[in-house]
Amino acid sequence: MSPFPGSGLAKGLAVTLRTMTKKTVTAQYPDAQPELPPRTRGVIGLFEENCTVCMLCARECPDWCIYIDSHKETVPAAAPGGRERSRNVLDRFAIDFSLCMYCGICIEVCPFDALFWSPEFEYAETDIHELTHERDKLRDWMWTVPAPPALDPGAEEPKEIAAARKTAEKLATAQAQAEAQAQAEAAAAPATPQAQPQPDPTDPPQGGAS
Repeated sequence: MSPFPGSGLAKGLAVTLRTMTKKTVTAQYPDAQPELPPRTRGVIGLFEENCTVCMLCARECPDWCIYIDSHKETVPAAAPGGRERSRNVLDRFAIDFSLCMYCGICIEVCPFDALFWSPEFEYAETDIHELTHERDKLRDWMWTVPAPPALDPGAEEPKEIAAARKTAEKLATAQAQAEAQAQAEAAAAPATPQAQPQPDPTDPPQGGAS
């Protein structure tokens, strides 16, 4: 309960007076671009190579603004005697940003890191149909996605990077061993004697009586 009547009004007037004494700041947009936070939700970029057409993003979208079309292709067996496999091939991936409410659920539920936030926000259109971005345009937004923040110095190395480093080290070691073995075999091989030139029968004998 207020200590005395009108205390709420007094607090409100105090806020008004403090604001009136501050200098007005005008953002000079578009001449000066705003400094956006690193996690700004501007537009969504698509990394098409990572998309497996699992449809999780489209199913979880509360606005149903993601449209995905695909077809199945048969992949031949990788080894003799193996069986053929089928995989989904992406035909269409579109996001209608006139319906999108920028909740980020599609990015969070994607298990293969195919969707990313970009801080770009200047994509207003005069035609609402142009706000439906197809996969080519979504892929172009990937160039504006900021790099991920640096890892904590005390954090463990990601498993993908560790596996790639081990594979590269094994290949480099195998290549060095192969080169060393080739050099050792070349050094141990006996030198091939040079063939002596055979005399031409048409030439006169050397040192004979004239």
